[in-house]
Amino acid sequence: MAWTRSKLRAVLLDFLERAGWSAGQVFFATLLAGGTTATVANLPWKYAAVLAISAAVSSVILTAIQYAAKATDLPFWPDLLVRLLKTFLASLGASIAAAGVFNVMEFAWGTALNVAFLATIAALGKGLLAREKTALEPTPAAERSAPPAAAAETRKSPSTLPTETYTEAVQR
Repeated sequence: MAWTRSKLRAVLLDFLERAGWSAGQVFFATLLAGGTTATVANLPWKYAAVLAISAAVSSVILTAIQYAAKATDLPFWPDLLVRLLKTFLASLGASIAAAGVFNVMEFAWGTALNVAFLATIAALGKGLLAREKTALEPTPAAERSAPPAAAAETRKSPSTLPTETYTEAVQR
């Protein structure tokens, strides 16, 4: 299949949206994992930024694998679950990458898992709040008059991209 300029733009925007959200979720999860006793002055800003950039890179890699496997055109819940898994893995991978020389015995697993958990919860919230009907769904009037088989095609999107852009990006 030859990609059109519009399809390429939609896919690049999808990559950017996923990487940007992963970076933001990991950044704020890292700051939140610092605890309630931290002040603005002693929050781990630099560390959070490094983890955010690492998570964005991990997200791009994981999204490229998803596109290569042609596993992008998913219903809402499987799509959201894949996004949650990717966020968790990107966050955990970012923590490992930021550790420099990785030692399994001395690595701060608790902190890394806390950050990954918080980022994943943020991704769940974002996915549920972004949930909207895709262009493939019939309008409410059409749903009332459509046979049950047509209602089975109802789909929702966990993406914050415009519906048309997201649909164009993920469809094969």
